Amino acid sequence: MKTNIHAIAEHTEIEKLIIHSMEQSLYQASIVVGDEEHFLCDVNGELLRTRSLVEMLNLCQTVKTDTRVLRQDSAYDEMVGTPLKGENRLEVAISDMRLY
Repeated sequence: MKTNIHAIAEHTEIEKLIIHSMEQSLYQASIVVGDEEHFLCDVNGELLRTRSLVEMLNLCQTVKTDTRVLRQDSAYDEMVGTPLKGENRLEVAISDMRLY
């Protein structure tokens, strides 16, 4: 599900902001509300994407939550032919600092 970053004020209880670290320095953002994850998009409905973690954090300054993480999913098991035994995911807490 996609959520406009300018309309997230209506979500009063955002549990977590997730910055997704994709391939080749590409970042996307999502929020967790209840049990649902919503990817953040701009006013045109396009997913927020940046080539800089700092830029993504600046775009997400309006997200009011105490939990912010950087998430990296790995396809290592799949690449080496090991049976997948669940998610191969790393989440690292990041601070709520303002970056310019």
